[in-house]
Amino acid sequence: MVVKGPTGQGDHDLNCLTVDELEQHAYEMMDKQTRDYYNEGADSGSTLKENLDAYGKYRIRPRVLRDVSNIDTSVDIFGTTNSSGFGVAPTAMQCLAHPDGELGTARACKKAKIAMGLSSFATTSLEDVADASEDNPNVLQLYLFEEREKSRKLIARAKKAGYKAVFLTVDTPYLGRRNMEIRNQGTNNFPYSRPNPTLTWEKDIDWLKQECGPEMEVWVKGVATGEDALLAVHHGVDGIVVSNHGGRQLNGALATLDALPEVVEAVQKKVPVHVDGGIRHGTDIFKALALGADFCWVGRPALWGLAYKGQAGVELMIRLLSDEFRLCMGLAGVTRVKDITKEYLVKLDRSGFVAKL
Repeated sequence: MVVKGPTGQGDHDLNCLTVDELEQHAYEMMDKQTRDYYNEGADSGSTLKENLDAYGKYRIRPRVLRDVSNIDTSVDIFGTTNSSGFGVAPTAMQCLAHPDGELGTARACKKAKIAMGLSSFATTSLEDVADASEDNPNVLQLYLFEEREKSRKLIARAKKAGYKAVFLTVDTPYLGRRNMEIRNQGTNNFPYSRPNPTLTWEKDIDWLKQECGPEMEVWVKGVATGEDALLAVHHGVDGIVVSNHGGRQLNGALATLDALPEVVEAVQKKVPVHVDGGIRHGTDIFKALALGADFCWVGRPALWGLAYKGQAGVELMIRLLSDEFRLCMGLAGVTRVKDITKEYLVKLDRSGFVAKL
């Protein structure tokens, strides 16, 4: 059942009022192998869990008696105005969730005016996704294959199709151990189960920048330390995505929200810093931006939306997070995204005591 929301909010699907509820409905729609593939973390899954739990370490310090009658949630990204502080992250093989697949995601993102990332291992061609997106910005997530010509051809196609940036995945010299995939005899049979362990800053970033030229920005996705953030700046990347591959690579790695402040401090605004991993609520977006992220990317929730109702499910997911983020800003006393700073957060220690940042 769908009912009209309050002024400034979208329609409500009474079956799914939160992303958590969307996840539960999606589980019912997906077969076991697809569900396991989308939702598994590496090894015991502790980093996957900590990506979620990290947001619970922070509390918001709301300011009151401010005029919050006109809230602007928009963010400038890749030369366009994004309607909210997040975009849909690249995730592989979306047609496993629903026949709408990447085309449904692209159309939902266009309708909402938020950016979309496309996986190198999409189940839809990057050209068809670009056509569905029209003027809405897309980025291409990229693995650099040992067979360099494959990567060169993919980059050339993305340039021709108008993609704004390449997000080079840098946290996958080897594939993380994913036990359910092994049991299901699933994606280990796909080409990306054989990643390239030879990549280096010196050898490959310069090559990628040359291939992308002025048409596409070069970002690195998978940075989690200040040292690597400084190397990224030194080698001239256009931006950094703090990511641990959704907890699917190195189990025991830092949660992305915990790694974010170190990266932000290291780059000193020389390049934009984005973050993904564990975002399930509008308050999560607020907290990430307050800790210095310029933008957030949301992955699994889009897959759950697809599984639930195809394109309409992705639209629902975007609307839920957008409405929650807008409401959070208003209740915190903020009307512009650029005004969200660490002054609005406190952090809980292990004893439950609160400390200002």
